[in-house]
Amino acid sequence: MSKKKKSSSDNTIAQNKRARHDYHIEQRYEAGIALMGWEVKSLRAGRGSLNDTYVLVKDGEVSLVGTHISPLLSASSHVVCNPTRERKLLLHSNQIRELEEAIAQKGYTCVPLALYWKGHLVKCDIALVKGKKLYDKRDAEKDRDWARQKERLMKHDK
Repeated sequence: MSKKKKSSSDNTIAQNKRARHDYHIEQRYEAGIALMGWEVKSLRAGRGSLNDTYVLVKDGEVSLVGTHISPLLSASSHVVCNPTRERKLLLHSNQIRELEEAIAQKGYTCVPLALYWKGHLVKCDIALVKGKKLYDKRDAEKDRDWARQKERLMKHDK
């Protein structure tokens, strides 16, 4: 028997679509997250959100701030749950140093792009980004619209 590898869409818990719209993504990192048991159970049920979430790099530590993980009623009855607590991200020390330098010197921002499963572990895809200007957003929207229109034309011609 051969095991089929799950597609990435099956592994995705939550995405930050706003980040892809508002920023130019320069460099990506994969980080682990320090979670409590009830948070893992809630994420398995798909109850995580990356809206209004950002990454804080301070004193050699990286934290995920503003991530909302809704507690399950059955799994968290005996624990005091804070759905938006600050969660520590797990990265190598040289990656943390790179992030600190880029944010301090080069004017980058660090944002989470997605939460996903990698085996039995929850990983967070974070990125160094630079903000898009309004005209960049308009150009990207025009490109998407034109690509969509081309697809329609190609289907119609067949």
